[in-house]
Amino acid sequence: MNKTIWTLCALIISAAAAFGQKAETSAPDSTRIVRADSLSADVLDRKIENQAFRVGEYLKFVVRFGPIRAGYAYMEIPEMVEYQGRRCYRAVSRAESNDFFSTFYKVRDRAESLIDSAGIFSWRFKKSLREGKYRADVVEEFDQYRHRVITRKDTIPVSPYVQDVLSALYFVRTQDLRVGESIEINTFSDGKKYPLIVKVHKKEKVRVEAGKFTCFVVEPMLKSTGIFKHKGRITVWLTDDVYKMPVMMKTEILVGSIIAELMEYRGVYLTN
Repeated sequence: MNKTIWTLCALIISAAAAFGQKAETSAPDSTRIVRADSLSADVLDRKIENQAFRVGEYLKFVVRFGPIRAGYAYMEIPEMVEYQGRRCYRAVSRAESNDFFSTFYKVRDRAESLIDSAGIFSWRFKKSLREGKYRADVVEEFDQYRHRVITRKDTIPVSPYVQDVLSALYFVRTQDLRVGESIEINTFSDGKKYPLIVKVHKKEKVRVEAGKFTCFVVEPMLKSTGIFKHKGRITVWLTDDVYKMPVMMKTEILVGSIIAELMEYRGVYLTN
């Protein structure tokens, strides 16, 4: 597997757009699109009710390449911090190949997002990718007051409430998902800004190692075309409750599919 696949497993849903698994899509034929940047005019005023996640949430996924267990992915919120005068969730995502897979392709990826606790948008994103011989480190500062993102190389103007690839998932989890509708999110990653459409296809019951869940089946889609090199569909299963917990992620590749399935969770109070 290449570095794109592993990063997808690490970020579960959001990296579908950021790391090139979606090359060509059309705008979804939903009955309604909710724009995430039109909820308020002032960054200090935006308040989004959040019952979906909290400090202490811990999710562990097994990553499978066909029948082969290739490793594990983790998502957690270990603490609340203060940043730019705002209270923020510190959300961390990791992906690690297991001992067997590491003998020929070792993966140790990590991403971290500081998410505004009131408005659920990004203030800072950083990632560290260690995949085989590949190395990459990225830091992006989201200046929400001046509507810009500051990277190591440039300062890019962006829309209000722009999300990074990890905070976008947490934002989706706070939303009222409805089958046949979509959410449009302005997203920034690796020096690029783009609208990400998250389409809600249907509801479905799935069984994973962590249990049986009734889920919304959603698909992150790029609104524009020709931005990335690879093709492949991303499908994500989010629980049909206030938590919208990611239960499973599947991405198609040329020789099969990669699946990340929830195997353990803490700090989420579900009744199945």
